Amino acid sequence: MSIFTPTNQIRLTNVAVVRMKKGGKRFEIACYKNKVMSWRSGAEKDLDEVMQTHTVFVNVSKGQVAKKDDLTKAFETDDLTEICKQILAKGELQVSDKERQTQLETNFRDIATIVADKCVNPETKRPYTVNLIERAMKDIHYSVKANKSTKQQALEVIRQLKETMEIQRAHMRLRLVLPAKEGKRVKEKLKPLMQVVESEDFDEELEMVCLVDPGCYREIDELIRCETKGRGSLEVLNLKDVEEGDEKL
Repeated sequence: MSIFTPTNQIRLTNVAVVRMKKGGKRFEIACYKNKVMSWRSGAEKDLDEVMQTHTVFVNVSKGQVAKKDDLTKAFETDDLTEICKQILAKGELQVSDKERQTQLETNFRDIATIVADKCVNPETKRPYTVNLIERAMKDIHYSVKANKSTKQQALEVIRQLKETMEIQRAHMRLRLVLPAKEGKRVKEKLKPLMQVVESEDFDEELEMVCLVDPGCYREIDELIRCETKGRGSLEVLNLKDVEEGDEKL
C-alpha cells in the first residue's frame, strides 16, 4: 500500500530549529544540533555542516515548506542560501528549557575560564582560579547572553568585574626595535599604549622591552609598520606576564 505524502512536506529528525518572524510571517530552518552557535561564533564556516537542508519552512516539525512568493516578499530575494544565512544570523534558536539551561551553564563556565586565563590580580600578577571567577560573576548577577560569543562576553565580564575586584588583563611582554632615525618620534607615539617600559637601549637603533595591554597589540604593530615603513620590528616575548601560583581572595 502506498502512502500519499504531500509534496510540500519534508520530515527531518535530530533537528535544531531556528525561527524568524518577518513581514508578518513565520519562517524556520532546520539545523544540526550544536552547530548553530558554532556558526554564529565563526568557528564553523561551512553552511552544509550547519543546515540539514537549504529549505525554508513555515513549520519544521510538520514539514511545511514556505512559499516562494512569501520568501521573496519578506526577504526581497529568492536566493535560498542568502535567506537561510539571514535566518541563521538573526533568528531565534528553539531549544527545550532543559537544553537551554544546560547550554547557559556551559557558557557561564566557558566565560569564567576565558576570564581566568586572560586576567590577573594587578597587585600580585597572579591569576585567579576559574571557580573564583565564577563566584565573582554570580556576585555581580551576570547573566549569559545566548546570542553573543563567550569571548565577547568574557571581555564584558572583565569590564564589570573591575568595579568590584582587583582584576585586569595580564600584560604582554614585547620587544620593539626601531630605526635610530625614527626612534624618538615613534617612541612618543607608542608611549600612551605602553603600560611599563622594562628596558631601553639606544645604540644604532632603539630597542625596548615593555609590557602592554593585549588589546593594544594590533595598534602597536600597525603603528611601528607604518611609521618605520617596515624597518622596525615587534616580537612577543611573553603572551602573559604572570607570577606562579593562583590568587586567593
